[in-house]
Amino acid sequence: MRTTRDAILYGELILDQPVDGPRVSVDTVLLSSYVKVRGSEKVIELGSAHGAISLLLARRFPSAVIEGLEIQPGLVAMARRNATRNGLQERVSFREGDLKSVREFYPAQSFNAVVVNPPYDEAARSRHSPRESEAVARHGTRCTLEDVIRAAKYLLANRGKLFLVLRAKRAAELLSMLSCEHIEPKRIRPVYPSPGREASVILVQATRAAGKGTILESPLFIQDAFGKYTPELLAAYDTGAPKCP
Repeated sequence: MRTTRDAILYGELILDQPVDGPRVSVDTVLLSSYVKVRGSEKVIELGSAHGAISLLLARRFPSAVIEGLEIQPGLVAMARRNATRNGLQERVSFREGDLKSVREFYPAQSFNAVVVNPPYDEAARSRHSPRESEAVARHGTRCTLEDVIRAAKYLLANRGKLFLVLRAKRAAELLSMLSCEHIEPKRIRPVYPSPGREASVILVQATRAAGKGTILESPLFIQDAFGKYTPELLAAYDTGAPKCP
C-alpha cells in the first residue's frame, strides 16, 4: 500500500496515510472536534481506518480510553504504527474486525461514546471506486448505514452518545434510522462550504435511550463570503492540547 507521511493539525500528529484510500479531510477534523467526552469514559471509533480520528480524540481528551475497530488489516497495522509514532500506543488501541460482528468482540453496552464517519454513499446507489480501500470507506461496500447504527446501539451504554458526520442529503434517512433504534438525535449542526451554498454535511450527536428533543445548532461555514476560512473552522483545528514552548 502506497502511503504519504503528513503533519496533521499544524503538526499535532504525524500520520502515515494511504495514497489510494481514506485520508484526513475537513470532515475528519470537524467530527473529532464535535465529540464530547468526560473523564475516563470509554470511546470506540467504528471504521477507524489509519487511526486519525481516534488519535485526535486522544489528544483532545487525555483521560479517555479509546479503541478503533477497522475491517481492513493493512489500515489496522498503519493505525497501530501511527499510534506508536505519536506516543499514544498506551492510550489508543486498534482491533481488526467487522462492525457487523461487534457481538463477537465486545459485551453489550460497553462504551460511553461511539464515533463514526460512515461511508457517505450506499454501494447499490453509487458508482464506487475500483480501489477497494477507498470503496469500503466512501461507498459502503462492506456495510450499510443501518449496519453502523445497529452496531452503535449494541455498543452504547444507556445515555451513551453517538457522534457522526454524514452527507446532508441523507439527513432524513439518518434521523429516521436513529429514532427507530431508540438513539435519539440531540444535536445537529449543518456544515456549509460557504454562505449561499447548500449544506454539504451534518454533524450529529445522538443519545441511546434518551427522551425526545433535538437542538438544531447554528450553521458552520467552511469559508466566509470573501473565501477566507472562518473562525469556527479554524477552532476545530485546535485540539486544546498543551503546546511546546
